Amino acid sequence: MKDEGRISFHPSSLHPFYMERAKYVFRPRDKVLGLGFRTRIMGVVNVTPDSFSDGGQFLDTSNAVERCHRLLEAGADMLDLGGESSRPGAKPVSASLELDRVAPVLERIRPETSAIISVDTYKPEVAYECLQLGADVINDITALGYGSKLANLVHGFRAGLILMHMRGTPDTMQALPPSEDILSEIKMELMAAVGHARDAGLGPEKIIIDPGIGFGKTFEDNLLILNRLSVFADLGAILIGPSRKAFIGKILDRPVDQRTLGTAAACVVAAARGAHIVRVHDVVEVREMLQVVDAILNEGIREC
Repeated sequence: MKDEGRISFHPSSLHPFYMERAKYVFRPRDKVLGLGFRTRIMGVVNVTPDSFSDGGQFLDTSNAVERCHRLLEAGADMLDLGGESSRPGAKPVSASLELDRVAPVLERIRPETSAIISVDTYKPEVAYECLQLGADVINDITALGYGSKLANLVHGFRAGLILMHMRGTPDTMQALPPSEDILSEIKMELMAAVGHARDAGLGPEKIIIDPGIGFGKTFEDNLLILNRLSVFADLGAILIGPSRKAFIGKILDRPVDQRTLGTAAACVVAAARGAHIVRVHDVVEVREMLQVVDAILNEGIREC
């Protein structure tokens, strides 16, 4: 489907202005995604009964596959499939249950799209099976908190790895005392995680970092992270996931299903502060906002 509103990425023939801003190239498996000029969008597909935003809506495989297609048609550059909720208070599920949820969706959608597909898991056994089924990226919310086996697997498949910062676990993170210096804590721990990933053989073109909005952070922490994303710029390409989060609900006094515009506003600030990818549920609205902010930040240059 022709999409005249999207900026193309042609590494061999870029305008110098464009090349300067296309600072990163993400290369999961045989895919190539330019980052740093147009803000990329990751569409969320939760194959869970209990996710905070859309739990149960896409637990059925057919509904989840349809959701994938809708997100891609709306303009998502990549998909993120998850089979275990990471909402505050969520309990972990077994690898077999997680696979029972995610694998059928991946098997169905993989032959139907060439888009980058990420799987949100920290379990090596789940990652292995999903990589076998054609996943391009593993999105690890623990930033290798359970060891480097996951990074070794990703390297073996030439896939990509997202390293997200989380304080504690989903079950405990909201009960933790506030960090004394959240920006330093995130940077130090993500720097260590990137080091472990590099030791496993993953180059910078295979790694994306995520400061982990909402994962063990206070309301004030979340605002500070979004406003100071440049602190993490030297770690690599940055993904940010503010979609429908509680800090937006607190600002607007809105329930989860009425936080679309708040999410879009957070994504605009994130893009202006240096985010390369935003992870969201509401692709249409966020994409329109980002088209405007990207045009402004890049002085209207669209095609090269």
